[in-house]
Amino acid sequence: QVQLVQSGGGLVQAGGSLRLSCAASGRTFSRYAMGWFRQAPGTEREFVAAISRSGGSTHYGDSVKGRFTISRDVAKNTVYLQMNSLKPEDTAVYYCAADSTMAVHTDSAEYDYWGHGTQVTVSS
Repeated sequence: QVQLVQSGGGLVQAGGSLRLSCAASGRTFSRYAMGWFRQAPGTEREFVAAISRSGGSTHYGDSVKGRFTISRDVAKNTVYLQMNSLKPEDTAVYYCAADSTMAVHTDSAEYDYWGHGTQVTVSS
């Protein structure tokens, strides 16, 4: 069992930056690949970024490539999403998730545990 507690988010102007954090409970953090997803009102959950267990492999959704960076700190049991050059279309509730399989997945159905979500609003 893994519990994910998210922090960060909020309101920012277009072009600004935010960093989301997701702290995992337990000692097994390194056994999970981690991902970030987002969901805007009336839309399906969208893949944002994922990182492998070791942190050596990362994947990004096309809409955030070059602007967002996912990273993990094993000592702190935490995964981060650094978001730069934010756009109004990045406005959504962002969720972190943990995947117990070895592969890095972009499909939300592959993830076993989810954070509570945090709102990110980008004003124009």
